[in-house]
Amino acid sequence: MVHGIPDEVMMNITLIKDLADVAKDAALQQGVILRMHETPNSSEIVTYVPVSLFPTPMPKAVFFQALALQTHYNTLVDKISQDPDFLQDALASTIAVDDFTARLFRIHQEILKEGRSQNIVLGLNRSDYMLDQREDGTSSLKQIEINTFAASLGGLSSRMPDLHRQILQMAGQLEESQFIPGNNTAAGLAGAIAKAWELYGSERAVVMFLVEDNSRNIFDQRYVECELWKRNIPTTRKRFDNVFTTGSLDQDKRLFVHDLEVGVVYFRHGYMPQHYLSEKCWDARLLIDRSLAVKCPDISTHLAGTKKVQQVLAKPGVLEKFFPDQPQVAEQIRATFAGLYTLEMGPEGDKTIARALTSPDRFVLNPQRKGGGNNIYGSEICDVLEEIKESTERMAYILMDKILPTPSKNYLLIQDSPLQITNCLSELGAFGAYVRRGKEMVINECVGHLLRTKSSEQLEGHVLVGLAVLDNPLPI
Repeated sequence: MVHGIPDEVMMNITLIKDLADVAKDAALQQGVILRMHETPNSSEIVTYVPVSLFPTPMPKAVFFQALALQTHYNTLVDKISQDPDFLQDALASTIAVDDFTARLFRIHQEILKEGRSQNIVLGLNRSDYMLDQREDGTSSLKQIEINTFAASLGGLSSRMPDLHRQILQMAGQLEESQFIPGNNTAAGLAGAIAKAWELYGSERAVVMFLVEDNSRNIFDQRYVECELWKRNIPTTRKRFDNVFTTGSLDQDKRLFVHDLEVGVVYFRHGYMPQHYLSEKCWDARLLIDRSLAVKCPDISTHLAGTKKVQQVLAKPGVLEKFFPDQPQVAEQIRATFAGLYTLEMGPEGDKTIARALTSPDRFVLNPQRKGGGNNIYGSEICDVLEEIKESTERMAYILMDKILPTPSKNYLLIQDSPLQITNCLSELGAFGAYVRRGKEMVINECVGHLLRTKSSEQLEGHVLVGLAVLDNPLPI
């Protein structure tokens, strides 16, 4: 029986220092790396992604529960994206006060009015969880959110099992090293993209990664690109301004950018308001969504991943509408929901605000934003709600129960940070990939997992800015 890393290993400081040096070198060697830029004119600096020294023990049952649920979450997201009435009702209050969501929704409406050009749908998403500590000492899987747009770190997480296997072997933990699960998320994501490209039906078409100008996370994307090139599928990397300047649609709505026919657009940029620097960016987004290219995500799937939709799904009876003949699936999904509460105007929203103001440490205040660093905690919840509680601005947020996992101990290898044992909290993600053509679901798979670990003192868990590290689960 595997019980995790023995205390005598965790507390052997000489061994820990040696293992930390090996882990940093191994991370670079095995490609767990970032590319960073000091200034626009500087040379590039390559460094390792923050990683944990050891894998984190996790109950086997909840690990496999997350993986097994992912195909159901894929189906749920896809069904939501096909239900314009549900999206209209769910997002009505949010689009009234949140300009960014409103702009996205207007594109959605325009596409519906014009008619969808493409019946091939590609979804690459990631459902994120933490283990909530029950009063009886057991843990239950609770969802934080589902990411339907630019669900990242699949490429880098594919490199993590070998790193921790090497460290455990060097630490004399040979049995534990064999229990680290394999994880080739990059190949799984690329496989779904490849299927969508194949169904598009043009060998001369490229897969276009829609990216920002300088990406710190470029290697994560490159692993997926490399998997596509292994399949002889050409890729290109373009920005919104490239699409605006050189993009066009022919009479069949085929998308061309720099004279390249684009069969699949894989968005890795465009999920935050600051990604749309001008109206040209919005025009480029509309052009892409109007096109025949397969979009990942298309505009409806983008909206399906909003926080407000997540909160509406938690209402009684809503999941059953999407799984009318599978009540057990609805029950399994609902079991992962933490408490989610509306802040809409009226008695229910007023009750939510009163609850939050009374016990702010029990909750997280979520705006309609992705990308990390947007959530509001503790006394700041009171500051925000006191300011907006009488305003419709409050409808741009939802309130969520704060998940309370049991801390574990580990060493977090973060650039320029001291090497010390740390109380840690972990967040598990399950990657899903699906391809639908018309009414036929061609692919529906869980293609991998991600574990991020942070100090228990940190509120946010953003790996790329050093607030959290990449990790591996050690199922026990």
